[in-house]
Amino acid sequence: MYENAFNGIERDLRAEEGISNELDYVEQISWVLFLKYLHDLETERQDRAELNGETYRPIIGSGFRWDRWAAPKKDGAFDHNAALIGDDLIDFIDDKLFPYLGSFRRSALSARTIEYKIGEVFTELRNKFRSGYILRDVLEIVDGLSFNTQAQRYELSELYETRIRRMGNAGRNGGEYYTPRPLIRAMVQVTAPRIGETIYDGAVGSAGFLCEAYNHLRHDKLSASEYETLQTRTFFGQEKKSLAYVIGIMNMVLHGIEAPNIVHTNSLNENLMDIQERDRHDLILANPPFGGGERREVQQNFPIKTGETAYLFLQHFMRKLKAGGRAAVVIKNTFLSNTDNASVALRKELLDSCKLHTVLDCPQGTFQGAGVKTVVLFFEKGAPTRDIWFYQLDPGRNLGKTNPLNDDDLVEFVNLQRDRADSPKSWTLSRDDLDETTFDLSVKNPNAPETAPLRSPEEIIDTMLARDAETAAILQKIRGLL
Repeated sequence: MYENAFNGIERDLRAEEGISNELDYVEQISWVLFLKYLHDLETERQDRAELNGETYRPIIGSGFRWDRWAAPKKDGAFDHNAALIGDDLIDFIDDKLFPYLGSFRRSALSARTIEYKIGEVFTELRNKFRSGYILRDVLEIVDGLSFNTQAQRYELSELYETRIRRMGNAGRNGGEYYTPRPLIRAMVQVTAPRIGETIYDGAVGSAGFLCEAYNHLRHDKLSASEYETLQTRTFFGQEKKSLAYVIGIMNMVLHGIEAPNIVHTNSLNENLMDIQERDRHDLILANPPFGGGERREVQQNFPIKTGETAYLFLQHFMRKLKAGGRAAVVIKNTFLSNTDNASVALRKELLDSCKLHTVLDCPQGTFQGAGVKTVVLFFEKGAPTRDIWFYQLDPGRNLGKTNPLNDDDLVEFVNLQRDRADSPKSWTLSRDDLDETTFDLSVKNPNAPETAPLRSPEEIIDTMLARDAETAAILQKIRGLL
């Protein structure tokens, strides 16, 4: 129903000089969608209050409501005479609307309120539309979208996810915000979140992990208290980058979470020793950024000093887990075998303090545009590792933009992981068999079909000479027949 609307917005944005790439597209459509969502939410709350005979106090002041500046109506029809357009519209957005909404960050009672989220979004973003005429066209299209039913939100979330995926495929830093959803769904299935548990991602990006966990937990028979728990006390995230923060909030909103508990901060600025029991979570799902190189003062927050961002995040996640908590974390496969001091120390820490029970080895191309291979570490907090089950994912084809990872590729992994059964693609490694100086966890499948051994150079030369002799004999016979 909404596909044509998104395509129309896309056509308009291609004509806008201030919007030059997929990242700009997602950023700008995010704030417009967010304001329309807020309008629908406020309308629903006001109607509910009237039915209950209560007074509703709107979040957004009257002069800044969607139906006053974005889509004014008269007798139920769009009022073109009252609608701002051209430079008047751009001036209103830049000089009045954004500063007004940004002020909510200072006036909100708590960082967990929707008021605070509004203030954060409009403090971090800036309007990139230069043409008030193009923006007017976009506003009219978005006004036709509705967030009133779960089906409508689901369709909008699917379309928004498609744009996030394209942003990731476009390269540059867009790929940091997108983890293949089939991989996330498999990680969610294996960790099996339950209502009442808290779920955390300290590198939240576009909030794909939290959204998929929400989809996994949400069903039609939820009680009112269970629904309230999902809405307010289940999903928590932190994100360093402004654009990713805004996209993550919008993605969760579209999936049905009204006031996402996402904080705009660098998780690595938190000293591990300052993390208390109240700060810990039952489940962690994450794909922290690789490489990066954090500043020296940030590294001081961690017992294992390293400039590799993913290694710092792994320490952060181990500390943020409750006793008995579960985690699934994506990391470069070189973590399993690197011999530098930080890698060895971190592997030992993981094996000693957590039960690393599963390693999913992902093939090249799982993350489109990434030049590194990855693995997923599944572990539980509170008991040391005894046995590790490995699964070598092999979809039987080369993965890429036109042939991405899909849910069927991961069915066998999810099924075998329940019992951690051995197969041609899976095997178990005992902690007792590890080298206690390196703790090397390299992926070496002992159940893979044996390949023919490489021949020695002497054998190859002998074979070539034999073929040459055979060819010469055949040519001599042919000569005799001439």
